[in-house]
Amino acid sequence: MIAFDREFEKEIKEAGNTLLNPPSSIDDLLTLLDKVENLLAYVEQEPSKSMRDALLPSVKALITNKLLRHAKMDVKVSVLSCIIEITRITAPDAPYKDEQMKEIFQLILAAFENISHVSTRSYKKVVSILDTIAKVKLWLVMLDLECDALVVEIFQSFLKIIRSNHPLVVLLAIGTIMNLVIDESEDISLDLLSSLFASVRKENQNVSPISWKLGEQIITRINV
Repeated sequence: MIAFDREFEKEIKEAGNTLLNPPSSIDDLLTLLDKVENLLAYVEQEPSKSMRDALLPSVKALITNKLLRHAKMDVKVSVLSCIIEITRITAPDAPYKDEQMKEIFQLILAAFENISHVSTRSYKKVVSILDTIAKVKLWLVMLDLECDALVVEIFQSFLKIIRSNHPLVVLLAIGTIMNLVIDESEDISLDLLSSLFASVRKENQNVSPISWKLGEQIITRINV
């Protein structure tokens, strides 16, 4: 398997080491991040000790200020795409400390704001991030960290940005994530309930029928 090949591990390690001292050119940096993301996509869950060692430079580099807090959103989204691959590999364990994971979730929320802008460079990456997050159930980590306010922000963002012309993968991922959060939450906050009830106001049924329908479906799930 390619994920266990020595040359492959060497390539991942070298790419990660380069990320520790990233190029100043935005185009070069985006190209490097794309390379790292593509390499990570081939790594299986529960990797070998040698593969975990090879991943360390990338794991460390992606959380540095110069990458995670980069001024350009395209760079942030590319960094986030790599981090999501790391979380897929380490699932169900989180690859970073609690405070770092909270910052990552904040970045995810910011990235979601791009989901409505099909023409942006990052659109496909944001869609992929959304899909992967739904599949690996990353939001369970957010619940464990008790990020209640962030949960409300994400629900509000989803209900605001969802459109009927979004790709099916986006609609399914949003529904999966929201249902998972509701099912796994011990208590539903008043702020979250308020956001859901606001989405099913009569006037919203005409303005954004898919948001209205999603809100209704989630509320029904709570009642069950």
